[in-house]
Amino acid sequence: MAGKITEIDADQYQAEVLDKPLAVLDFYSTECPPCEALASKYQALSEIYGDDINFVKIFRQGNRELATELDVTGSPTLLFYRNGEITGDKLTGGIKRSDIMRNLDALVGEKRAAQLHGKISQTSTDADVIVLGGGPAGLTAGLYLAQARLKTVLIDVALPGGYVATTHQVSNYPGFVEPQQGMMLSHYMSEQAKANGVEFRAAVEVNEVNLERKQVKIDGVETITGKKLVIATGSSPRPLGVPGEMEYRGDGISYCATCDAKYFDDKDVIVIGGGNSAIEEAMFISKFARSITIVHQFDDLQANKQAQEKIKADSKVSFMFSHEPREFKKYGTMDMGVVVEDLKSGEKKEIRAHGVFVFIGFVANLEGLEGLDLDQWGHIKTDDEMRTNLEGVYAAGDIISKMYRQITTAVSDGTIAAISISKEMSE
Repeated sequence: MAGKITEIDADQYQAEVLDKPLAVLDFYSTECPPCEALASKYQALSEIYGDDINFVKIFRQGNRELATELDVTGSPTLLFYRNGEITGDKLTGGIKRSDIMRNLDALVGEKRAAQLHGKISQTSTDADVIVLGGGPAGLTAGLYLAQARLKTVLIDVALPGGYVATTHQVSNYPGFVEPQQGMMLSHYMSEQAKANGVEFRAAVEVNEVNLERKQVKIDGVETITGKKLVIATGSSPRPLGVPGEMEYRGDGISYCATCDAKYFDDKDVIVIGGGNSAIEEAMFISKFARSITIVHQFDDLQANKQAQEKIKADSKVSFMFSHEPREFKKYGTMDMGVVVEDLKSGEKKEIRAHGVFVFIGFVANLEGLEGLDLDQWGHIKTDDEMRTNLEGVYAAGDIISKMYRQITTAVSDGTIAAISISKEMSE
């Protein structure tokens, strides 16, 4: 029957998965935001592919032995089967609809996939406010808007939390005596927004944004139209733009210590940058690495004094001040080489390590957003109430033109935008 998802335990795995010609299995958990983000996509696709493929789900924590046997360590995890054998990709975390469809299409074959795609119907959703982006600014805006009883739909290409979710610890967010994991602080924010009525469209693909119409199309199937729109898409790590960077990105070069530091246990690491983010991330990397060389373009660090004192007291850390990277190289499967230039003498030399982390600031996430007035650094200009130059379009957080970019300033921006919208829509 199309649209039917069968929930099983381990003792039904043979009959419902291995004995079926085609099957897809979802290992899920409770209180799991990525699982919640997947659920509606999984249900919708079961209605399209369900006559051909057996859609199954299983509670991971209640079936740990099977999960371990299948090397499933996180939720959600999707596995695809043909005649009892796992095939295709293992999908985990913030799973995109297009990635699921690609694997389902491979199961049924090109011809049948084309037929099934004909069953896909377009949907439309009306909202009072669309919030683009699920970082602190977007989540705060959503919270205030929902509490004002405005129908608010928050859209994010990833899972809610923004860049904060990848930060090891946040030590300066008001209300917490002890440093908080960035992931947990983001989780608290998103759960609070959800509890107050914000509708989430998470881990989606944004196909088109029409700011004039305040309309967003996602996953190729749903068009959401709002009366107002808040842009809170944040920023992404700034690339260096030197040879070898793009080639070895994710293969020796990382922009996220929380994501990748664990892979450099007892290894040598190079950190590029000397601001707050670079030094805070270096302190986290130091928990794992054998040694850290910090390469910085200035004569001293630009991080706050407390962070500077901590990193300079770390015996694992050495510094190359007044140096900049000029090229990345890779040797074999492990070692990275970084050609650095002494900015005072012009001399170039190569230093070696097992991996490189780059923290030199961020660039605004403006892809697909047109018609906005930007400052000279590519950030959106707003007035004191977070209005942009486009009627009914607001912006908040790291994407706007401002002096300082912190979690607290993003939260403030989101608050102002939401209150401005609420007042305007109540008049």
